[in-house]
Amino acid sequence: MTEKRVSIKLLGDAKESYMKLKKMIEEEHKKGIENSFNQTLFRSIENKISILKREYDSGIHIPKNKIGKKYLLKYDVTNLWKVNISGGWRIIYTIKQPQRDNTEVEILLI
Repeated sequence: MTEKRVSIKLLGDAKESYMKLKKMIEEEHKKGIENSFNQTLFRSIENKISILKREYDSGIHIPKNKIGKKYLLKYDVTNLWKVNISGGWRIIYTIKQPQRDNTEVEILLI
């Protein structure tokens, strides 16, 4: 079995929130803050992304009849998954398999 190449992209609110969090952490580091909720949350996100690169279907699968209209309309999803992270937050993602040669998987964090 050929190992699939996995790419991860952040879209929409996920990308915006990730960039804001990253900027807050940079500001905290400038102030000498080395441990905060923001930093814990960021590490949790990075850890889950790392896991998803190896095991992209390791999250909790959301049944098709429970997928919100927002995800269907905005991102045209056919599947939806969730991974819990620190502080009661979660990452919502979809798995896309481009038609090329079926050796590639794209994970879209939305």
